[in-house]
Amino acid sequence: MRFLAAFDKFKDALSAREVCSLARSVLEDSILGAEVFESPMTDGGEGFSEILTHALGGRFSSFSASGPLGETVQAKVGFVDSEAVPEKARKLASFPLSGDLAVIEMASVAGLQQVPVDSRDPWRTSSAGVGQVFAQVLKKGVSAILLGIGGSATNDLGLGALHSLGLRFFDSKGNDVGEPIPCKWPQISSISGEVPTMPPISIACDVENSLCGANGATFVYGPQKGLEFEDLSRMDDLARRMSRLLADKFGKDPSAANEPRAGAAGGMGFGIKTAFDARFVSGFELVSAWLGLEEKILKSDVVLSGEGRFDASSLDGKGPALLLEMAQRRGKRVFLIAGSIQDDLGPVLKVRIPGLKTFSVSCPDLPLSENLQRSREFFEQTLRNIVQDEGWPLLQAR
Repeated sequence: MRFLAAFDKFKDALSAREVCSLARSVLEDSILGAEVFESPMTDGGEGFSEILTHALGGRFSSFSASGPLGETVQAKVGFVDSEAVPEKARKLASFPLSGDLAVIEMASVAGLQQVPVDSRDPWRTSSAGVGQVFAQVLKKGVSAILLGIGGSATNDLGLGALHSLGLRFFDSKGNDVGEPIPCKWPQISSISGEVPTMPPISIACDVENSLCGANGATFVYGPQKGLEFEDLSRMDDLARRMSRLLADKFGKDPSAANEPRAGAAGGMGFGIKTAFDARFVSGFELVSAWLGLEEKILKSDVVLSGEGRFDASSLDGKGPALLLEMAQRRGKRVFLIAGSIQDDLGPVLKVRIPGLKTFSVSCPDLPLSENLQRSREFFEQTLRNIVQDEGWPLLQAR
């Protein structure tokens, strides 16, 4: 039997690569004649650069930059030969035919996982380090940049990054306010300065949120980044005003803030697109083409996927759900194995992915901290139980 193990990370417990490797080990040690294809998944957040760069045999460099709270971090950037990028992926992102392509992961510079829970405050977190990495990558003479923007800690419209690249922000008296973290937005009345000419930038993103409003970056993602409920409307109003100032600075239509994906990563998508005419590309479509997922599905009999927490947002353009849908349409047996699964998703999943079997590996009687600590153990036992229950041909016990 042929299996495809294509998992995203189990956040705060196992990387995507670790989950896929564990699945392969269990299947090959349990099933007679099992052949397992591993394909770690990424949504643009943690692991984005590593997974895509490793897949094409690229190389890595580390750059010092400011983290979301101003601390120094080491950002790992991947570099791949554009000629090695599969044609379908190259066309999706309009990559050039030759030259080095830099794969930058925002989460490695301004990621939510870098900020302790009790320090999360999007009024003060900054994307400045992303701009610093851009500046250092620019010196490498790359022909294009691919930016993954999942897992961000910021809600600053990418203004911190643009400040690092040359923009300046002034109050009504002409005083430079310095780094434009959101708590300073009420002071800002104008933007000046210039940014460098950048190579083509593609932004991998599956989030469809606009920048502002009830479905915008602040209201949807602000709370998980530490924003208090009573501050949602105020920050949303300020973000709208800052987006107009930025659009005016670059001579762009401010209504672009209402477009899908403008709210990705706290508005980073809007800021980089406005300043550099960057283009959005579907994260799943790009990753699928880059990793050859469709070909791997066609070669497999069974497809297994999942992530740490599978909830309603997982059905909104995220990799595991889209992969399982794709596999089911091609007549493959499909299994969802997640750390936890939202209780009321059953009816929706039956319609979206008929025949899908779902498994939560966590133990509801244990606290989250212990479930995270024992994720490897629980995942392995869950998969061994699936193997037994499915009646697949077993190897003799050793």
